[in-house]
Order: sequence, then structure tokens, then C-alpha cells
Amino acid sequence: MKAPQAAAPARSRPADVALMILAALATIAVAKWAKPFLVPLTAGILIAYALKPVVGVLERWHVHRVIGAVLVLAALTGVLAGVVGLIRNDAMAVLSELPDAARRLRMAAQESAREPRNPITHLRQAAAELSRAAAEAVGAGGPPANAAPQPAPELREWGAAQSTKFLEVLAELGLAALLALFLLATGDMFRRKVVTLAGPTLASRRITVEILDEIDAQVQRYLLVVLITNTLLALCVWLFLWSIGMERAALWATIAGVLHIVPYAGAAATTVLIGIAAFMQFGTLTSALGIAFAIFALSAAIGMGLLSWLQGRAGHMNPVAVFVTLLFFGWLWGGWGLLLGAPLVAIFRAISERLPSMQGVGELVAP
Repeated sequence: MKAPQAAAPARSRPADVALMILAALATIAVAKWAKPFLVPLTAGILIAYALKPVVGVLERWHVHRVIGAVLVLAALTGVLAGVVGLIRNDAMAVLSELPDAARRLRMAAQESAREPRNPITHLRQAAAELSRAAAEAVGAGGPPANAAPQPAPELREWGAAQSTKFLEVLAELGLAALLALFLLATGDMFRRKVVTLAGPTLASRRITVEILDEIDAQVQRYLLVVLITNTLLALCVWLFLWSIGMERAALWATIAGVLHIVPYAGAAATTVLIGIAAFMQFGTLTSALGIAFAIFALSAAIGMGLLSWLQGRAGHMNPVAVFVTLLFFGWLWGGWGLLLGAPLVAIFRAISERLPSMQGVGELVAP
């Protein structure tokens, strides 16, 4: 007669925690490696969630779902193309002024560098002394004290790199739009499949339906918040620039509203661009810095502060969690991460609220 086998020892809690940490690190590594696939996939799903109510309204008006999805995406593309057409002439005029802007900025920098007590001059001298000290430490002769700084990388290479990135973003947007079209055309087919795969019990299917409904609401609330805050920011920027007599105020306001789709990084880009434009028009660094500071203050108040607060209220999250999430996804996926991070953490919050095993983690982002 065989002796009864001893029961397998239960894993200790530290071992479970270690396995969870390793699984999280592996997930992060895969998400960073698979960015070219995951970014269009995530963006397409979010676009489909956002446009789903409009397609549903057209379907209730007896418009076939496939036709409705095509019409909605075509209308969205047309609106974007119309906005581009409205600001095209001003944008081309600004681009034609770029060589003159670069020349005037270079001349201003040279005039500032000629001042004997200029901070930039002191920094250059300190850098030269450190370079000579490092060279002497390894036995090499240091460069002369008045050596000219090494030239910066060619502007053409930078422009080519940015053009390549722009084309990559357009390709990812095209893939996301195509995926959104397929998801909108299929309707609730994948939703029914997910509910079916949730399990045979009525309780598990009910929880799955609640999670999917909450995800719908979270994504739509997030996009509504972004639309409101970016429109408000564009209006405030236009009023400010118009009041001080800034040329092409509508163009810069539109750019401010569009760039703030990407949190934080959009504020920095807007401040720099409008500051350069102010320097080109008014001709003094003091006025340019003052206008740039005012634009940054508006961006911080509306595009950062109000947006983070509204996102926290709409997604039932605290603003600290929203900010940390944006930092993490910005590191993970760059600009796309800043754009997609907030709705993703709202989706995570909706899931964690209804799964007992994840309630402890979800409590971290709760308000």
C-alpha cells in the first residue's frame, strides 16, 4: 500500500510578491519592445470607443452600421483637413520666415555673448577649464582657452529625422483609424465574445458587462475633458495674443490647442514657438520672454492644472496618480504615451474596482 503523498507546501507571501514584481517588469519590457504594434492598437480601440455613440445614433436613424462608421470617420477627417486648410496660409508664411528668425536669434545670441559679464560666457569658460583639466588628467594637452566651440549637428539631419518621425506618426494614425473603422463596423461582436469568454456563471458575465460599460464611460469622459480644456486654452491664448497685437493670433491659438493634446510636452512646445514668434515681431528678448511666460502660465493653469484636476474627477482618480501615470507612459511610449496614458489608467481603475484581487492596487489611484 502506497504511503500518502505529502501536500505541496504553500508559497509564502514574499514569493508571491516577487513573482508579481517579475511579471510586472516583464510586462513593461514587452510593452516597450512592442510599441510599434501596441500604440496603433491602443489608439484604434480608444478612437472606436470615442466614436461609438455617434455611430450608434446613426444606426438608430436606420443608417447601416458600416456606412455610419465610414461617414463618421470621413467627417472627422474632413474637419481636421478643414482646420489645416484654414491655417495653411499663415503656417506657410511662418515657415517662410524661419530663415530670418534663425538669423536674428543667432545675432541676438552673438550680441549677448559679447557682453563681458554674460552668464553664457562664464559657462563657456568653465566648460573649457573642465575640458583642459580632464585632458591633463589623462596626459593629453588641453585645447586652447579661446578655442571655438564645436559646431552643432547639421540642421538638415535634424529636419530629416523629424520628417521621418512625422511620417511614422501619420502611418500609426492611419493604422489606428483603420482599426477603429473595423471595430465600429462590427458593432458589439467583440463585446459579446468577451462576455462569453468571461465564464459560464452569470456573476462573472455580469461583472464583465459592468467593466465594459465603465470603460466606455471613462474613455468618453476623458475625451470630453480634453476637448473642453484644449478649446478653453486655445480661446484664452487667442484673446491674450489678440489683445497685445500679436500677428496670426488664430494660428498660434490653434497650435496651442492641438499641441496640448499631448500633456506637458505640448505646453513646452507652445511656449517656445510663441516666444520665437514674439521675438520676430517685437524684436526684443524682454518682450518675447514676457509673452512666453504668459503663455506658459496659461498652459500651466488650464492645460496642466485644470486638465489634471478634471481628469481626476472624471476618472475617479487623484491628480498625483494622473501625473505619475503620464510620466510613466511618457517614458514608455514617448509622445504617444503622454496621449494614451490617462485613458489607460482610467480603464485600469474601472477594472480594479470590480475585481477583488485588484482592489488593493486600484486603491492607490483612488481620490
